[in-house]
Amino acid sequence: MVRWTITFIIIAIIAGVLGFGGIAGAAARIAKICFFIFIVLFVLSLLKGIVKK
Repeated sequence: MVRWTITFIIIAIIAGVLGFGGIAGAAARIAKICFFIFIVLFVLSLLKGIVKK
């Protein structure tokens, strides 16, 4: 999940530098969504590990 986030951030940066504003914005939004999904899954896995013990 983190790899996808980094990939979309790099795409957003490159598209922004080249002047493709729409693509840069879309890639940044996708990266943000992937990041938040990663955070939620990470917290859930931590909670699951705490409950098991």
